[in-house]
Amino acid sequence: MEKKGKIIAVSSPSGGGKTSVVKQILKDFPDIVFSVSYTTRPKRSNEINGVDYFFVTDEEFEKRIKNQEFIEWERFYDYYYGTLKSTVEDNINNGKSVLFEVDVKGALSLKKIYPESVLIFIDPPSFEELVERLKNRKTESAADLKKRIDRAKMELSHKNDFEYIFVNDELSKVHKNVKSLIKKIINKE
Repeated sequence: MEKKGKIIAVSSPSGGGKTSVVKQILKDFPDIVFSVSYTTRPKRSNEINGVDYFFVTDEEFEKRIKNQEFIEWERFYDYYYGTLKSTVEDNINNGKSVLFEVDVKGALSLKKIYPESVLIFIDPPSFEELVERLKNRKTESAADLKKRIDRAKMELSHKNDFEYIFVNDELSKVHKNVKSLIKKIINKE
């Protein structure tokens, strides 16, 4: 029987550095499949539909919820986010490892459905540093920024639910550590 692919989820609060780490990991491991989530939030100018997210309407997302097509989904910041079951199942059953960039709740939901999945938490050096990073991004309104900061407190309270925690005080260091870990994970039989 062919070896099943691994499921690896990288999480952090907004501004924690998960996107930067995941982009580097995907360059390091071209055979790993990136799980592209669905969302109803507006597309940012630097994002590509089908690459960063699948941008869909509320109606389309709600139809997929009703049809139980998602492994996990959540509504936060007034938008839906979710991961399709079919994409994950097809890849792992064909021996391909799947990398997720998800929020903390999404990672914990994945772990319930796929207990063998590996959860990695990218921890900001401090809460104050995280708030500064969010402010400096200038991608949210003041109200959305406050929501992200409030949510970050909740997400940080769950970091000990993850098998691996890496402090992102220097991006190149955290990337090297996550790369080394993933190499071990995907080379295990």
